[in-house]
Amino acid sequence: MKNLSLTLLGLLTMLLYAPSCSDDKSDSSSDNNDEPALALITPRIDVRMADPLNQNPFTGILEVYPCTDTSSLFYGNYINGKRTTFYGYYTIVNGIVYGDYNRELHLPTGYYNMVYWGTPKYDEPIHNAPQIVSPGLTEGSDLSQLYFALRPFSSDTTYSPVYDLVHAVKVAHIGTEGLQTTLTRIGAGLKVVVSQADNTTFPSEVTGIKAFIGDIAEKVNFYTGEAINMTKTVSFDLQLAADSLTYSNATVMLFPSALNPPMTLAITLADGSVHTLTQNLGATLAPNTRLTLNLVIGQIIPGTDPGNITIEDWNEESETIEFPFVD
Repeated sequence: MKNLSLTLLGLLTMLLYAPSCSDDKSDSSSDNNDEPALALITPRIDVRMADPLNQNPFTGILEVYPCTDTSSLFYGNYINGKRTTFYGYYTIVNGIVYGDYNRELHLPTGYYNMVYWGTPKYDEPIHNAPQIVSPGLTEGSDLSQLYFALRPFSSDTTYSPVYDLVHAVKVAHIGTEGLQTTLTRIGAGLKVVVSQADNTTFPSEVTGIKAFIGDIAEKVNFYTGEAINMTKTVSFDLQLAADSLTYSNATVMLFPSALNPPMTLAITLADGSVHTLTQNLGATLAPNTRLTLNLVIGQIIPGTDPGNITIEDWNEESETIEFPFVD
């Protein structure tokens, strides 16, 4: 998904400008000089997500891909009277289209199968460098044959955390109704907190801790949002807290995992040696879930054999996030 950004801080300033420039330059438009003038309609947008009990409206970036009737074939969007591959792009604040830098849909009357992808605004810090590989689009592309995929790091065989992606597919009749839908997360959130068994500060000999989570889906289907090939490993660094009592990360977003995926901690010491601890999770990283792992390791005593570092305990705490829907 092109130029998705992590949050909408500062009224989404960064996100407001990026897509309208880069997407229009990279996508190609079709030459329909012989196409007769059509009466085009700009549909109203109404999307919601979060706690279904509260019915909170959606806030974030929303992309809308019109498909022909009830199919998964990408129809496109009319720009300046010509059909192009420029899909709809909106900044949504509290369920309402916000600002002047949106790329609205302009479509002839009729039924369309709308495919929605978006990134919601987060109310808490999340990983600041998500990445994803997006498919190319042409007029008539079959979205069911396209995928969003993990982006590999160039330095090793692991992959980057992804964006917080929400998705929906719903048929709409342009001309008689607006675009209303329920958006649900296709990925899972993961936060890791590492402390020592005796609650002491980490010694200066520990220079870094990195987390690796395995059996993560390689990609998700552009049309259905279904995850496939749970064989990849995602890695991310943990940061030492100001009080030196814990190493942790801002929440990372991941594609779904296979059952009980393996988690590895790689602890780097000042002498350059790296020591690993591995254990399978009791939980599964399913769509629409957030998992906090509280990891307690045996005390790291300077001057002793670092190979004696062991996992004293491994506590899992899982929280399921529920999202609103539109009737």
